[in-house]
Order: sequence, then C-alpha cells, then structure tokens
Amino acid sequence: MKPITGQQLAKLLEQQGWTLLRVHGSHHIYGKPGSTVRLSVPIHGNDKLKIGLQIHLMKLAGLETR
Repeated sequence: MKPITGQQLAKLLEQQGWTLLRVHGSHHIYGKPGSTVRLSVPIHGNDKLKIGLQIHLMKLAGLETR
C-alpha cells in the first residue's frame, strides 16, 4: 500500500458515506450515521500520512487496506 495524503483519505471517506462533522485545527473529524466511530484525519497540505496511521484509519472506516 502506498501512502496517501490526508486530503485523499478525506475524499475517499466522503465517497463511502462519511460526513465532515467539524474541523479542529488541521484535523478533520468525520462521522457516519448509525456509527459511534469518529475519525480524526490530519490534513497538513500535501504531506503523506504515515503508513501506520493510514492503515489504522482505514480499518476503523471499514475500508480495505491491502
């Protein structure tokens, strides 16, 4: 899996039905109706997410992580 930016992950989440609840600094907080899970996606310009954080967020979101 190649690293992606926070902006790319946010776009992917929105395509899967996640909605932006609020923004706290550079972190965008996403939620999904019927789910208690909240995802905090750091968006720091074009910086790539660290691979461990990316995998963790994708697993919480129910996205495939291969």
